[in-house]
Amino acid sequence: MTKHTIETPKERQNRHKAMEAAILLEKIKHDFKEPPKAMDYFYDLYERVHCKHEPLHSDKAKVGTMCIQVPSEIIHALDAVPLRLCNGFYTDDEIGSDLLPSKSCPLVKATVGQFASDNFSDKPDIVISPTTCDQKAKSGAIIENMGFEVYDMEFPRTKESHESREYWRRSVRKFTKDLSENLNTKLSKQKLKDAIKKVGYAQHLYHKLNILRKNATSPILGKDMFLVTNAFFFDKIDNWIEAVEDLANECERRVKDEIAVASKRSPRIVYTGSPPIFPNLKIPLLIELSDAIIVADETCSSNRMFNDMVSVDEWFMYDMVDSIADKYLKGCTCPIFTKNDDRKRRILDLVRDYKADGVVYQAFAGCQVYEMEQRSVLEAMEKAGVPILYLESDYSPSQLGQLTTRIEAFVESLKNRKRRQ
Repeated sequence: MTKHTIETPKERQNRHKAMEAAILLEKIKHDFKEPPKAMDYFYDLYERVHCKHEPLHSDKAKVGTMCIQVPSEIIHALDAVPLRLCNGFYTDDEIGSDLLPSKSCPLVKATVGQFASDNFSDKPDIVISPTTCDQKAKSGAIIENMGFEVYDMEFPRTKESHESREYWRRSVRKFTKDLSENLNTKLSKQKLKDAIKKVGYAQHLYHKLNILRKNATSPILGKDMFLVTNAFFFDKIDNWIEAVEDLANECERRVKDEIAVASKRSPRIVYTGSPPIFPNLKIPLLIELSDAIIVADETCSSNRMFNDMVSVDEWFMYDMVDSIADKYLKGCTCPIFTKNDDRKRRILDLVRDYKADGVVYQAFAGCQVYEMEQRSVLEAMEKAGVPILYLESDYSPSQLGQLTTRIEAFVESLKNRKRRQ
């Protein structure tokens, strides 16, 4: 007689998430031309963490971050590991929909849904919630009521003034002191210096890959670059660095040997808007399945994370902390700022530098700041003569038909435009 075990809600949740991740990974690995061999590390990493739910950081304190504005250098210097908590699972989005208004951003709903189900490969010991996105800031209180420790980190809504710079510096100093006390770990000058250099080297490797993408024969697709940068959210930094070194070396050889992942007639796309977070990569996949290639992006899940390195004049403790604060404020082009001309300039610079044929601007339904800012970005692109497609989507798979039609039509229009030119 067969003995049947009753599946608990958490086990069922794990199974659904594993299936969602596995389906996406199979599509990424098999629906495109042969990717770089070095990408196998990242495919395996996502399978281990999201399909098999293997923990990576059982030996360290885990600091969950709700936004890239939380300085990872300081967390590393305190012998802890930063884990970005932005969530791309539709399974968690459905759970979060019962806890947040229906018009909320799906990323925020999915993040809250993960906390509600307590479904983590590596469970954070403390959650850092900067006051950037309003919905994330409010969700911090909901997460705290679930029994998690949440630390609110104040962030300014302007960045041009001396007052906002000093406000943010004070916030980062306080965060450094409070986190050190929370983790019961003394911050040393040498460890902070080492952390700045290590994160800086990771940024250097990312920029090295990006430079290779400028070639007419791009050696790597955008969907793989999003996987690489998303892995930085949760991987061991030393392992990530080693894997990206291998990937960059292989991509250099591919450029030399003229091994391309797309044809020369494939339109080159700059991607911007709400961040693509694994496994919600449906828009990037649709773009590249439509015979286009994403050669650059302006998002907080990829390019914006690695924009600027920390610039230190004097390697003293307070100078380093203030320099870290400046890096995270000056380089930020998030639409939460009241004025955001830097973002429009950044997108136009990417179009020029990467010889892009067009821009795809994607906003999550309910992501108000990206929805509000799309009009000014569209006007800036039209003024510069850059074709742009605006898409609104959520985490549901139900929109695929309509999105595919619009993306394919946009890609075909870019191909016709290239022929005429």
